[in-house]
Amino acid sequence: MTDPLISSPGRVDPPVPSPEAKVYVISVAAELTGMHPQTLRGYDRIGLVRPARSVGGGRRYSWHDIQQLREVSRLANLGIGLEGVRRILDLQDQVESLRARVTELQGELGAAYAAMATTPNLPIPVDSSGHALVVWRRSRPRTNLTDGS
Repeated sequence: MTDPLISSPGRVDPPVPSPEAKVYVISVAAELTGMHPQTLRGYDRIGLVRPARSVGGGRRYSWHDIQQLREVSRLANLGIGLEGVRRILDLQDQVESLRARVTELQGELGAAYAAMATTPNLPIPVDSSGHALVVWRRSRPRTNLTDGS
């Protein structure tokens, strides 16, 4: 007997939703997080999680929302108040955003160094907005201007 969950040659697996896809109804989200649906509604009211709304007004949670609700639960179980939890989540989002920006800037810096190594005294385009880095290399030693010569 074959396992129906294992893909077979004639079978097409359904697409797996992205972590940001808002697909879980509140009862499923409550079960996945181990929380009561009313707790999830309260967290939505105070802004700890922001589920999407269906046409009928029902809440739809993403996998990312589920993970965030688990983090809220973990922090609350450590004795942190909801306002403190909100601040921690905001700071975690800021850290993640800054890490992405650092990675982006490191890539741009690496490209600038590579261009610098092959192009003497020419502007090096740094980004798509038209900014450029101009590097000048001195071809002869500088004379001392203060000795009067």
